[in-house]
Amino acid sequence: MVATQDSGPPLCAGPDPAPSKPALAFAPGACDTHFHIFGPMAKYAYSPDRIYTPPDALLADWKRLAATLGVERGVIVQPSVYGSDNAVTLANLAAMRGIWRAVVVVENDITDTELERMHALGVRGIRFNVVDVATDKGKLPMHGARRMAERIRPLGWHVQFLMHVDEYPDLERMFDDFPTDIVIDHFGYMKAAKGPQHPGFAAFLRLLGGGRCWVKFTGAYRISGEPRLPYSDVTPLAHALLAANAERVVWGTDWPHPKHDGVMPDDGAMCDRLADWVPDAALRRKVLVDNPARLYGF
Repeated sequence: MVATQDSGPPLCAGPDPAPSKPALAFAPGACDTHFHIFGPMAKYAYSPDRIYTPPDALLADWKRLAATLGVERGVIVQPSVYGSDNAVTLANLAAMRGIWRAVVVVENDITDTELERMHALGVRGIRFNVVDVATDKGKLPMHGARRMAERIRPLGWHVQFLMHVDEYPDLERMFDDFPTDIVIDHFGYMKAAKGPQHPGFAAFLRLLGGGRCWVKFTGAYRISGEPRLPYSDVTPLAHALLAANAERVVWGTDWPHPKHDGVMPDDGAMCDRLADWVPDAALRRKVLVDNPARLYGF
């Protein structure tokens, strides 16, 4: 069936079509824990409530990128443009026949049978986005998140949040006794200029140190004050997060970098930033291989 698209937000930029091969060699089993699949637009309709419209970014495109970067494992993250319609994410997860994992967005009335079906396909978490939304922006749905966390706990899933940690100086108390592990995107999604001493980020560090929270080293260009690589102002945040709990840090490309209005990053050069963010090779293997293997059950 051909999808009928609305006249929503205009098309945003696509990724660099010819990324360089990184100078940094990834260990076998390296995992990209955060990328999106979009389209084909002619087949899958976007949500009318979306705030951006991405061009197609297909399974074959990510496979080519993974081969260039030296990535062997992947985690698809359900993007906001599809709302809670996980058809694209689940179709591509099924196509990979158990090799990938995914994080989805669900409604409160989802059945246990559907959750179990998703688990069999490779889903390992649910996501709450309070940033790239048209309504209730910045409002953490803690009651609903706790209720869903109770339901997914028997499956061993986690709850992922796209949120600005600097807006929540009591972050660690908010998640006290939360039923599952949580995952926070994009270094905490705070502007790097605020620095690791910011009260909200300090609360994030305490939460991370408690051992039930994970952080993704993703989307540095979204928080940096620098218009292009190397995004050196992100490095102090990375080092502070590693110092808080290196056992709970994972990495991802954030490909195809949707709704990025600045200079589109070269994914190979982005990978090389890990040499500064995680300079120790043994620790880098932990971030790229061991930590995601534990979080996603590879």
